Amino acid sequence: MNIQEFFTQFPDDEACLEHLMVVRYGREAKCPSCKRETKFHRILKRPVYSCQFCGHQIYPMAGTPFQDSHTPLQKWFYAMYLFTTSRHGVPAKELQRQLSLTYKTAWRMAHVIREYMGAVDGNDKLQGDVEVDETLIGGHIKGQGYQRHSPKKTIVMGMVERGGEVMTKVVNDCKRKTLFPIIKENVHKLSKVHTDDATYYQKLSRLGYIHDTVAHGEKEYVRGNAYTNTIEGFWSQLKRSIKGTHIHVSRKHLPKYLGEFEFRYNRRNSPISMMDELLMAF
Repeated sequence: MNIQEFFTQFPDDEACLEHLMVVRYGREAKCPSCKRETKFHRILKRPVYSCQFCGHQIYPMAGTPFQDSHTPLQKWFYAMYLFTTSRHGVPAKELQRQLSLTYKTAWRMAHVIREYMGAVDGNDKLQGDVEVDETLIGGHIKGQGYQRHSPKKTIVMGMVERGGEVMTKVVNDCKRKTLFPIIKENVHKLSKVHTDDATYYQKLSRLGYIHDTVAHGEKEYVRGNAYTNTIEGFWSQLKRSIKGTHIHVSRKHLPKYLGEFEFRYNRRNSPISMMDELLMAF
């Protein structure tokens, strides 16, 4: 959907409310009150639909961030449209400019949308060929080079199923006792796990995985089917987006940004479904 198609489909708040009703409940469905197959009719002057038989009312915005928001529904829809059509994310300043909002309102909307993108994406277990790696997100301390334990950096662990989904977790350190439980919880046993030659990945096979490694320390990046190029490609895109779009992301809010990028990556083959998935998830 391009921007012209968006405004053709959603020209005003009424069109947005109608779409929200359809994707969440349907205009023709079984009434939760009288249990009859019914058509729900719009009640004028209120954002409510009513059963044609018993008058039971459905509020399409109930249970969503739209419910108590004073921001017009069309602006919420357009913000979600921007999030689902952008490869590099949307800063609050951009929402403020395009939607004519205060920065505080735009910032809150952005974080609510990111949080829901992460929740909708979920964390299904990975299997098959799974690459595992970690990276650093954050600032650079001048003169200290690559500092894994720098207080200005946040360690993020990532796992990606080749041809499938990616999953990320903010972690406090790269110790075996920290990483192994995350792998065990999120990767099916008997999967083939590909990592670099870091010492903390040693003994991974004891958890029931086939473990392949590449020796990055010796400048080996591919050995047959053993490599971690997929997850490293995801890291590259993530860091370019943060640096180019958001400049800086705090550790406190980083999981929301990670959830946003996971959502888009995991739907890279069906981008047209992104917006409706968000609307149906509320």
